[in-house]
Amino acid sequence: MFPGNIPRIVLIRPTPSRLAVRLSLAAVACVVCTAALGQAGPSKDGPAKTGADPALYRQTLSKAIAYLQTVQAEDGSYSSMAGPGVTALVTTGLLRHGRSAADPLVARSLAYLHGFVQDDGGIYKPGTLYRNYETCLAIMCFAEANRRGHYDQVIDRAEAFLKDLQWDDAEGHDQASFSYGGGGYGKHMRPDLSNTAMLVDALKAAGTDADDEAIKKAMIFISRCQNLESEHNTTPHGAKNPDGGFYYTPAAGGSSQAGETDRGGLRSYGSMTYAGLKSMIYAGLKPDDQRVQAAAKWIHRFYTLKENPGIGNSGLYYYYHTFAKALDALGEDRITDCAGVVHDWRHELVAELARRQQANGSWVNENDRWLEGDPMLVTGYALLALSYCQPFASTVDRQEGR
Repeated sequence: MFPGNIPRIVLIRPTPSRLAVRLSLAAVACVVCTAALGQAGPSKDGPAKTGADPALYRQTLSKAIAYLQTVQAEDGSYSSMAGPGVTALVTTGLLRHGRSAADPLVARSLAYLHGFVQDDGGIYKPGTLYRNYETCLAIMCFAEANRRGHYDQVIDRAEAFLKDLQWDDAEGHDQASFSYGGGGYGKHMRPDLSNTAMLVDALKAAGTDADDEAIKKAMIFISRCQNLESEHNTTPHGAKNPDGGFYYTPAAGGSSQAGETDRGGLRSYGSMTYAGLKSMIYAGLKPDDQRVQAAAKWIHRFYTLKENPGIGNSGLYYYYHTFAKALDALGEDRITDCAGVVHDWRHELVAELARRQQANGSWVNENDRWLEGDPMLVTGYALLALSYCQPFASTVDRQEGR
């Protein structure tokens, strides 16, 4: 059982500089109210909250880690049939909540993951189509566990491998191609925002500077995933649904998991919009950049924890993770929705996760799309989301690594 008295946790993961994007209700052009997405009426006591409730946070976290102790395989893996990705994701969550690399629960998983290090530097299951995905998750895990340079070589080689996978001139795609700068997986190997956002996460965890060419290339792709026509996005999609949100990919004709608008535009949805905003902040875009402003407005407009806005309960726990990561990067403790209600998002997220937690400490999505029927994967997502809600430090403390 994870100890009930959790010490104040020092987050050593790479953290973005504080980005204060303060948008008043007047700045949010609310064409469609949050209720249009099926959100229950917002709580009127939101402004009175001051971060996650410590007791509820401890209880929720302790139950989750107790569950993971019971389901880890003897070889240190979680859901090994899905490859090493789930193990990397869960182990990163454990490390972020104070477990050390020497802790037996973590050490077994790190040894398991190390067994997937390939001669080309990638960290993946041989024969998989998901080399980018698995390597990114492994880099983030090893970076979290890295002390005294133990995993420096593994991380450096994996970083080089990811850069080699990125769609660019070497892949026959110059900047005119809507695939340029992206990362992808799957049988079509088409780049998408989910994989590209994960690529940015991994490069940042590896210590890559925002001025690195790989980050710059990724930003070209990410900008083209936004429903915002600008000098950075001349795809045919941005002008058809100019709401500032993000969709899945502009490549191969464009696609959104939320479908198309009546005008043929690609619908924005929650998880990709938070992933896009977080990636722009990590890439060093400033608060006054029109892309950042447009994405932040979308988030204020469609704030909800009842669903993944635009696609219901599909990918709900992936959404919770990107929601928390992006808002932490944004540097805002409260978000004002389109009805003018102020939300303490950390308090609300912990409460929502606690409400959805199973009796055995796990989480599972009744909608098993994108493997969210797997409680180990979903519990990993929940742990990562909770890592941005720790009630023991202020936002400034978290972002400065104190």
